[in-house]
Amino acid sequence: MNGSLVCVGLGMTLGAHISPIAKSYIDNADVVFSGVSNGIVELWLQEMHSDVRSLQSFYEEGKSRNTTYQQWVEVMLEQVRLGKKVVGAFYGHPGVFAKAPHVAIEQAKKEGFDAKMLPGISAEDCLYADLGIDPGRVGCQHYEASQFMFYRRNIDPSAYLILWQIGVVGDTSLSRKTTGQAHRALLVELLMQHYPPEHAVTLYEAAVLPIDKVRQQTLTLNELPNAVIHQHTTLVIPPAIDMKENQEILARLAQIENDIDNNTNAISNNASSIAIQAKA
Repeated sequence: MNGSLVCVGLGMTLGAHISPIAKSYIDNADVVFSGVSNGIVELWLQEMHSDVRSLQSFYEEGKSRNTTYQQWVEVMLEQVRLGKKVVGAFYGHPGVFAKAPHVAIEQAKKEGFDAKMLPGISAEDCLYADLGIDPGRVGCQHYEASQFMFYRRNIDPSAYLILWQIGVVGDTSLSRKTTGQAHRALLVELLMQHYPPEHAVTLYEAAVLPIDKVRQQTLTLNELPNAVIHQHTTLVIPPAIDMKENQEILARLAQIENDIDNNTNAISNNASSIAIQAKA
């Protein structure tokens, strides 16, 4: 029962985002499983460890991604059960839009093994930096694009709306690498319940290699179906309206502050009165 599992994040940009502790776990692992799809990134990972095993071979055309991810879990846990120190290395943050690391860690713990996750710089972190967005200014709503379509959501158009993986939006089979214009048109139809068709939106892609350029393409919402979109493209929709003050809550907060001030003054006056009486 000496086997262990650590799922680490490599960050988004090759070599620039990996943390010292993540690198240390990779260096000291018995076996490293690579969840990255970029061949250059995988070669870089192989330079750090002599036994790096790619998980990409489990993908197949027409095969559900859920099946693939379950196979990832099993192949990693197989080595853990053999008593090995196993590291799963994934893009960005291993717990953000990554199902297999969560499931593998949960299962390893159930079986009595040490298992944990180490954070990494995610695509979301890069998005905030590259697009100059402060999520604390007006707020952000994040959804996986297909999930956003499949379920009814209460959207606040006074905050940012960020939809991830729009390249496969509307894929009910979970097996396609991309979906098409018709799927995106349906997404736009849904979004236009909250935003005007001419509302400016941004297509974003983080840099994976140091020589890559960040994609930051502005277009209107009604132009989205015909845009060039990849599997990893993110749709960023800025606010369409101003935030509205909640006057009822603000009035109640003002009353609370007023009561606090009155109680403080009363305590202060009472203390002064007692002090005067004591002197007398």
